[in-house]
Amino acid sequence: MNEKVKNSYTPIIKQYNYNINTNNEIIKSDNNNKFITRYPTVYIIIDKVKNNKFKAYVGETNNIIRRTNEHLKNESKRGDWNKLNKSDSAKIIVIAHKEFNKSLTLDIEDGLMRFLLSDKSIDHLNNRRVNGQDLYYTSQDFQQIFINMWQALSRDNINVFPDIDDIRNSSIFKASPFHKLTNEQLNAKDKIINKIEESYSMKDDKKNNLIVVEGSAGTGKTVLLSSLFTEINSINKSNFPKESYLLVNHNQQVEVYKNIAYKLGIKSIAGDDIVNKPTKFLNKHHIKDKKVDMLMIDEAHLLLTQGKQAYRGKNQLEDLIKRANIVVAVIDPNQVLTYEEYIEKSQYNEIINTAKENNSLIRLKQQNRMQANKNTIKWIENFISKNRILNIPKDKNYEIKIFNDPSELHRAIKYHDEAKENIINGLSRVVATFDWEYKNKKPKNSDYWKVSIGSFSLPWNLQLPVSKKYKKLSWAEQPQTIDEVGSTFTIQGFDLNYCGLIIGPSVKFRNGKVIYDPEFSHNKNARKQRTLSSGDKVDISKSLLNNELNVLMKRGVRGLYIYAVDEQLRAELLKRSK
Repeated sequence: MNEKVKNSYTPIIKQYNYNINTNNEIIKSDNNNKFITRYPTVYIIIDKVKNNKFKAYVGETNNIIRRTNEHLKNESKRGDWNKLNKSDSAKIIVIAHKEFNKSLTLDIEDGLMRFLLSDKSIDHLNNRRVNGQDLYYTSQDFQQIFINMWQALSRDNINVFPDIDDIRNSSIFKASPFHKLTNEQLNAKDKIINKIEESYSMKDDKKNNLIVVEGSAGTGKTVLLSSLFTEINSINKSNFPKESYLLVNHNQQVEVYKNIAYKLGIKSIAGDDIVNKPTKFLNKHHIKDKKVDMLMIDEAHLLLTQGKQAYRGKNQLEDLIKRANIVVAVIDPNQVLTYEEYIEKSQYNEIINTAKENNSLIRLKQQNRMQANKNTIKWIENFISKNRILNIPKDKNYEIKIFNDPSELHRAIKYHDEAKENIINGLSRVVATFDWEYKNKKPKNSDYWKVSIGSFSLPWNLQLPVSKKYKKLSWAEQPQTIDEVGSTFTIQGFDLNYCGLIIGPSVKFRNGKVIYDPEFSHNKNARKQRTLSSGDKVDISKSLLNNELNVLMKRGVRGLYIYAVDEQLRAELLKRSK
C-alpha cells in the first residue's frame, strides 16, 4: 500500500476530561468537526487505579454527545460507573474517521477490546460484548485503519497503549475472546448456544449433558471456547446457565485464562476460582454438592483416565459430567501425550457416537493457525498420519525449511524472533521431541539438562533463570527462552510465528517410512504400558510419540524449520526439499 493511500486512513483522535463538563468541552472544541459530533465514533474511557495500572471502558456510538450524557447520568448509580463518574483523573478518548460506519466501528470496538485485554497496563476492562462483523462496505480497510489508530494512540501515550508488537505476541492476545471468528467457528458457537438453551430447559436429570467439540491442532478450538466462556458469563436470562467454569490442564494456560477472567470481571457465584485445573476443581466440588451450572473443558483429551497423585478417580471426564448441568468438552485424541490420558478407541467412539445421537457433536476442520496452503498442510498430514515424506511444496505464505545443522536452525529462529515481519515482531522458538534427559533435580556435572547434538547444546524446559516480571508469562513469551529448547510440555496450546523443530532419535526413517523408536524417548509417561478396561496390558508408546510430533509440527503460524537427528530421516527431508 503506497503512502498516499495509507495517509487516507489516518484517524482523528481527541482526548477530553471525563466529567459533567465533557459535552461542553466537545461542543466548544469540535462542534464544527462533523466526524466527531455527527459520524459514528469509537471511544475509550480511562482512569488510573494504581501505580501505572488503569481501568478502561470501550464503546461505540452514533452520537458521542448523547452517549456521554447517558454514561454520566443514567448509569451513575452502578458501582463501577459511580466511581468512574466521580473520578478527578478520568479521560475520554474519542476516535473518528471519515470511513467509519456502524459495522466498522463495531469491528474497531472489538479490536480495541482484544488489544486492551492483552495490555499489561490495563487492570480491568469493561464491556464484554463480542461484536465481530461479517462483510460490509470498507471491511477490507479495517486492518490498516486499526493499525494506524493504535499507532497514533501509542505515540500519544505509550504507557497505556504499548507497541503493537508487544500486544500481538502475548498469550492473552492469542487466546482473546474478542478475535473475529471464522464462519465455521460462528456456526459452531451458535449450535453450542442453541444446544445449551435446549438442554438447560429440560427437567430430566438423566439427560445427556455433554457437548463435544472435536478438531485437530490449529483449528481454532481454544479461541472458540474463549469466546463462549466470555459470552456465557455475560448472558443474563432465565433458562440459561448463570455462569460457566473453565477448566484447563496446563499451568501457563490457567494463568492466561485467569488473567482474562480477572480483567473482564468474570467471577464464580461461589467465590472460588472460575478458571482452574480439572483435579483442583474435582477436589473442591464434591459429588454430594449442588451441581455447577456449566463447565467448559479446554483440551479435554488431556484429562486423566486413571488415578494419579491428587486424583484418585478412574475417569476425570465422567466425574466432571456428574458435577455440572452442562459440559462442553474440546477434544482431539491425536494430542494425547501420556499413558494416563490414553482413552481406548471403543470408549472414544462411544463418546462421539452418543454426541452424534444427541446432536451435540461439533467438528472443526478449517486450519486457522498455520497460514499455509492446502499442499503444505497435506505434506504435514502425510508426515504425521501416513508416515510418508513427500516433496516439500512451494508456499508463498508458509515456509518449510530443512537444516543440516541444529546451530543454523537456532540462528534462523533467533533472526525471525528479532526481525520485523509485516506488523508482527516474530515470536519464534526452538522445540524438540522429548528425547533428552530431564529431571526436576539439577544434573551433577552441569547447571542444566540440555539438548545436545555434537557441538550444539541448549538448556530446555524452563530451566534458565527468569526475572520476576516475566514469571507469569507463557514459556514462549519469556525473552530468555530464545536460548532454550521447549517441548510439548511448554508449548502445547500455544502458537509460534516460526517453529524450529529438532526431531530427536526416537523418530527415524527406514524402508521408505517414518517410524518411532520408544527406546530413544525420555518421556517415561509415553513409554509405560497401559492397562486396558479388559485387564490387558498394551504398548501404546509409538502412538503417543506420533501424537507428540503432531503437536510440535503444528505450532508454527508462518513457518516450520526442521533438523532431524536420525541421519536417514535428515537425508530424506533434505532430498525432498530440493
